[in-house]
Amino acid sequence: MPILHLEMHPGRTLDQKRAFVREVTRVAVETLSCPPESVDVVISEVAREDWAKAGKLIADK
Repeated sequence: MPILHLEMHPGRTLDQKRAFVREVTRVAVETLSCPPESVDVVISEVAREDWAKAGKLIADK
C-alpha cells in the first residue's frame, strides 16, 4: 500500500487539496498498478516559522 506524505505551508484551499489528492492518487494507480483504495495520502501543514531552508527560517526571508 503506497503511503504518500506531503508537507507544505498552510494556505491551500480545501478544493486545492482535493484536486491534489485526486491527481496524485490517479498517478500512483497508473504508475504502481495498484487499486485506488490502497493509496493513502497524508497532508501535513507546517507553519512558516517552523520551516527552515539553507540555515534560515522561511519566515525570515
